[in-house]
Amino acid sequence: MTGATSGVGKATALGLAQQGATVVIVARNQAKGEAACQEIRAASGNTSINLLLADLSSQASIQQLATTFLDQYEQLHVFINNAGVFLTKRHLTVDHLEMTFAVNHLAPFLLTQLLLERLKASTPARIVNVCSGAHYTVQMNLQDLQLERGYNVWRAYAQSKLAMLLCSYKLARQLEGSGVTLNCLNPGFVFTNMGMTNVGPRMQTVAKAVLSRLGSSLEKGALTSLYLAMSPEVEQVTGKYYDQLILKQSSKASYDLALQEQVWEASRQMVHAYIR
Repeated sequence: MTGATSGVGKATALGLAQQGATVVIVARNQAKGEAACQEIRAASGNTSINLLLADLSSQASIQQLATTFLDQYEQLHVFINNAGVFLTKRHLTVDHLEMTFAVNHLAPFLLTQLLLERLKASTPARIVNVCSGAHYTVQMNLQDLQLERGYNVWRAYAQSKLAMLLCSYKLARQLEGSGVTLNCLNPGFVFTNMGMTNVGPRMQTVAKAVLSRLGSSLEKGALTSLYLAMSPEVEQVTGKYYDQLILKQSSKASYDLALQEQVWEASRQMVHAYIR
């Protein structure tokens, strides 16, 4: 999983580790990544917590990450795209793309494509994409996906998450019948009894184990990721959006099939050097 060195991501990795999974964490900073792995090993008692290094703003680095993973691991049962950035100023990546869009959308888009055959060979398998409720607040501007005409931090973040959601729905349809499911979520979470009534006994046990080691509501947001990654209740569910463990409707724009196709093709063009 990406974005697992802090916050919701690290809490998610801990929850997976507590259930005995072999967890592979992707980090850009080796020291920070190793520290997260050591912390998760100590907290879970699971020694199968491994680190791979990659810069998710670089498509060449993403390709190398995929190659390294495929060389080292024969199976991939759960793939969680959790990494994201929220940048107050416009920055360009080494690929000359706007950084927020590149890391929040194009990185998971490309990495998923590069790992897709391994997921299909490991069925049943699940893809979990961490989106955001911010997507409700924006409409896609296909003529300015790179925000060259005026950068706004909120628009950049929201547009990147809407793009992720649009392409997730299209990919989920493509994967129907393959044994690979794909679901999205908003990690915002306030732990209440109402939320826990929506999950079964196994997930309640998992939740209690994770929460016993976590303090902040931010980290409790990992429960929705864990639910989609592990719960038998959603084993056959795909192409859905969850918020605080509850199945919800995402924005009207996110279900626009024509827009899904347009954003998908635009995304493919931006990563065309690394995919077929």
